[in-house]
Amino acid sequence: MLEVKQVSKLYENDRGVHNIDFSMQRGEIVGFLGPNGAGKTTTMRMITGYLNPTHGQILVDGHSMADNPKKARRKIGYLPETPPLYPEMTVQSYLRFIANLRDVPAREQKLRVGEAIDKLGLQGREKQIIRSLSKGYKQRLGLAQAILHQPDLLILDEPTSGLDPKQIIEIRQLIHELGENHTVLLSTHILPEINAICNRVLIINQGRVVLDERPENLGRTMGETFEVSLEVKGPRERILTELRSLGTVASVKELDASAGAPAVEAAAEVEADTAAELPKAESVKLLVTSADRSDIREDLFFRLAGAGYPILEMKRESLSLEDIFLKLTTDEPAEESGKAEEEVDTDA
Repeated sequence: MLEVKQVSKLYENDRGVHNIDFSMQRGEIVGFLGPNGAGKTTTMRMITGYLNPTHGQILVDGHSMADNPKKARRKIGYLPETPPLYPEMTVQSYLRFIANLRDVPAREQKLRVGEAIDKLGLQGREKQIIRSLSKGYKQRLGLAQAILHQPDLLILDEPTSGLDPKQIIEIRQLIHELGENHTVLLSTHILPEINAICNRVLIINQGRVVLDERPENLGRTMGETFEVSLEVKGPRERILTELRSLGTVASVKELDASAGAPAVEAAAEVEADTAAELPKAESVKLLVTSADRSDIREDLFFRLAGAGYPILEMKRESLSLEDIFLKLTTDEPAEESGKAEEEVDTDA
């Protein structure tokens, strides 16, 4: 649906974006992340034809933005960070105006406007002056104008910026529903949105793509070890002995050692008669690391079940998207670290 091939936009002091290269398939919702000044908005403006790249090629459903800009733009619906609204118009007159701009056939305009109003929850506000709308409804109207001509590709730049929590939830749900019929490129600083609605993540830093991966594969891509937190009912030392005897386990760390208990680093081998004299804790909480980054949850289950120690809780521990984002975007050159445009905003 979208191909961005080695696209650059260069400004003075080598600022801008450099050799951006990615593609999107039909039906994908892709989250586009990066700190302020990383090049997200510049990239989106080039995709939508508002900026010409210094070099590279952008194809929308096979149409070149450079050679066939009109055909390419017809395939795109764009919501910039500030919706392009006319405050003195009513909701309905504005959407009719956009329908004319988008070359929607006159015989279809009433139907298209009605569908957009229904889909974006604007019923009852058709005659309302845009100036009097809340910010949440202005965002809804911005989305309505973006889908009015039934584009295949939606480009959304910070669609929930400045909204209250209730409005954010509503807009997220709308984007999720739109993703059923559209390909969506979503730029945001609100990282939970990526986990909530996106099936792929692009992270850009200093004008370059530094990560392109599905959310479920992020840990593997970052070289993350496989770790599991456990709560197990039974005697502490015997549980440690069972787990450390597994060849697939690299290490076992106690998460909440009780006062006076032997250190976790103590020898795992405990004589049977000595172990029998130790007080039996109700449960012990542990962090278990795999020896080769493989999934060890089945091994842990069968070993502890066979030994008669029930697992009360088992949870895989992994890097959050926030951790990965910071890891990829905070290694800035010293001379750039003080610039406001390079600051990382991870407010949720």
